[in-house]
Amino acid sequence: MKIILTQEVENLGAAGDVVEVKDGYGRNYLIPRGFGIRWTRGAQAQADSIKAARSARAVRDEAHAADLKAKLEGSPVDVKVKAGQGGRLFGAVTPADIAAALGDAAGEAIDKRTIVLGNPIKSLGNHAVSVKLHDDVSAAVALNVIPA
Repeated sequence: MKIILTQEVENLGAAGDVVEVKDGYGRNYLIPRGFGIRWTRGAQAQADSIKAARSARAVRDEAHAADLKAKLEGSPVDVKVKAGQGGRLFGAVTPADIAAALGDAAGEAIDKRTIVLGNPIKSLGNHAVSVKLHDDVSAAVALNVIPA
């Protein structure tokens, strides 16, 4: 079965890619969860628009991604959050919060979908996250979660 991915799927492809998958995987997992749509000639135009939007969001090239990586890894980034007594947070630090803090530190917008969190961040202190800037470039960023 041919599927057009609407979101990035680990070990399968990125948004806008046309992939061939087993019928059950596409019908029972990808399509119901909104990760993909069935491929048709008419849907191919939608796939092209998804790819165009993805390329507009993506970092321009590998050299630019390397420069951005150097900026992000240079010093820890402070993320201000609401916290209670004992350093416990009200909720967790979201990728959107991290993207906003990284954008301020780097001087340009960072897409929240490129941030990879191992476990949710639910306490104050130092934490590490990975940011996938380009297909070949990932930055390991040190976060300093502080109370607002």
